Amino acid sequence: MATEEARDQTPQIRSIDDAPADTRRGGDVRTLLSPKTVGSTSGFMGVATIAPGDRISEHYHPYSEEFVYVVSGQLDAQLDGASNELKARHGLMIPINVKHRLVNDGDEEAFIVFHLGPLAPRPDAGHVDTE
Repeated sequence: MATEEARDQTPQIRSIDDAPADTRRGGDVRTLLSPKTVGSTSGFMGVATIAPGDRISEHYHPYSEEFVYVVSGQLDAQLDGASNELKARHGLMIPINVKHRLVNDGDEEAFIVFHLGPLAPRPDAGHVDTE
């Protein structure tokens, strides 16, 4: 049964053009739907563009699973140090606390969609950089 709060929430649509690029950890990461941008309460979703030879640096999430879908390109998904090939139209579920890095080892730009949930108790507790 939906809570009163959930029933009162208005559906939200955001464009990739409305999301600022975050390049601090590699790639061009854009958070589209999050507590800050749309008031979500159970997770957040975004996209990333990773150029050939670039990567999203290793990190982990102590509270969230991460779901990744490769729209185009290919990636080496390094999970706790083990390489895993991800091609276009492949999905990946990264469990809580698994260190991961996404490396574009191909010759074309990779474009991914990601979702994390549940949310950490505080935004600063949800992402731990390891390099």
